[in-house]
Amino acid sequence: MTALIQTPVAEPFACTPDSIADRVGDLHRRRAHVRCIDDPSSERQHERGKLTVRERLELLLDPGTFHELEMFRQHRAESASLAGRRPATDGVVTGYGKVHGRSVFVYGHDFRLFGGSLGEAHAQKIHRVMDLAIQAGAPLIALNDGAGARIQEGVTALAGYGGIFVRNTEASGRVPQLSLMLGPCAGGAAYSPALTDFVFMVESTSQMFVTGPDVVGTVTGEKVDVESLGGARVHATMSGVAHRSYESEEACLEDARYLLGFLPQNSSEQPPCYASTDPVDRPNHRLLDIVPAEASTAYDVLAVIEEIVDDGEYLEIHPGWSRNLVTCFARIGGRTVGIVANQPIHRAGVLDLESSQKGAGFVQFCDSFNIPLLTLVDVPGFMPGVDQEHGGIIRHGAKLLSAYCQATVPRVSLVLRKAYGGAYIVMDSRSIGADFCFAWPSNEIAVMGAEAAARVIYRREIAGCANPAAEERARAAAFRDELMHPYYAAERGLVDDVIDPVETRATVAAAFEVLAAKGERRNRKHVNLPR
Repeated sequence: MTALIQTPVAEPFACTPDSIADRVGDLHRRRAHVRCIDDPSSERQHERGKLTVRERLELLLDPGTFHELEMFRQHRAESASLAGRRPATDGVVTGYGKVHGRSVFVYGHDFRLFGGSLGEAHAQKIHRVMDLAIQAGAPLIALNDGAGARIQEGVTALAGYGGIFVRNTEASGRVPQLSLMLGPCAGGAAYSPALTDFVFMVESTSQMFVTGPDVVGTVTGEKVDVESLGGARVHATMSGVAHRSYESEEACLEDARYLLGFLPQNSSEQPPCYASTDPVDRPNHRLLDIVPAEASTAYDVLAVIEEIVDDGEYLEIHPGWSRNLVTCFARIGGRTVGIVANQPIHRAGVLDLESSQKGAGFVQFCDSFNIPLLTLVDVPGFMPGVDQEHGGIIRHGAKLLSAYCQATVPRVSLVLRKAYGGAYIVMDSRSIGADFCFAWPSNEIAVMGAEAAARVIYRREIAGCANPAAEERARAAAFRDELMHPYYAAERGLVDDVIDPVETRATVAAAFEVLAAKGERRNRKHVNLPR
């Protein structure tokens, strides 16, 4: 919460027009006055390294498409400290416009007015635009740059946040919700972004925390500054609250537009499909060099993704957090796909507490908005350790498992190399409902690695021989030949086909094409009698 009162833009001048033409002229003057950004308060915003809310809207929306709502709204608070300070907009700009020609609803705090703090009228404007987004079935974008609840308005300000939270929840899974953090967001205000689908932050100028450094220092004795407590890098790499972070507002707003290009308007629509100039049957010869045959040798799975998807373009979600699992949006054959992939260059691609949460949230979002899922599997298992067990790896791993089991969108999985134990099952195996499961000839699908299996099964034989190391290697080789050869799972119907890596893009594209109508209702009236 805050008592911060910025020097407000001057009140619109009063006039008493005598004709319709005069009234129209007065209207335009008042609009221009409210929209003016050439004033000292705007200069101060720029000195902080930030854009004004209207400059942000110009970058976010297609040119000339923004329609503002409740421009002249003012607060009704009777606090002495607010007397005579009733600027139009009450510190938040709301309305609708277009991104890539498709409708979106948006609200943005105006830090120049009352520090962007939220009061009753301010909240009601946000409530209205959120209601409209839900009713119209269009994405909702929040440009956050506010200092919290307006103390001078007391409990009505807090109630305003409650109304926002309930609408965030009502919109969840119905329309995409993006929160762009372009300034401070403290206290209860931080929970609205946390309830949305994507949080983008700008380094150095945006922060999020429930309690600020002063309170932390008083209560715990810990000394910390705002950046170390809740800056963009902290939330993008440590807490996982931010899905991406940027060096500038311009880059943040540009990627928000890019992200929306992958998403449908709402949960009842399909993602947009574009004509692709990248042939779906393009061979992937580079994959033979990217992925080593040896299961313990690391490689960058992003290079695999880049080779498979249209024009090598993708947008990674949570690139800095839990890097042993990759989640991203891309297109294959012009269709949006969500990709989940183990990342061998980070912790060998193992599943752990954070990666399980990361994957579960991404899978659920894709399923909510009809985005097909491609899972690239190269996983040695779940991370062992006391900290993982005590941290709830069973509970968090079950979240990823549940998300996949419930997903009704087209699901294609591809085993690149190893797929061991419970992690194999969780990474969208055929046994939990993947529509198609393919594998490269380098695949090893088993309960555990050959060496570990040999030590468990043949521990007495290995311990009792003259050369235990050699015996272990021999036993492991025999186990691999018997139970882990590339065709073992395919022979048992758990892999649909073992494919040449060169054919990966063509195979995946064909699978998604044939599954394009999956999930559509096909209720029948009756069976047809033999005739």
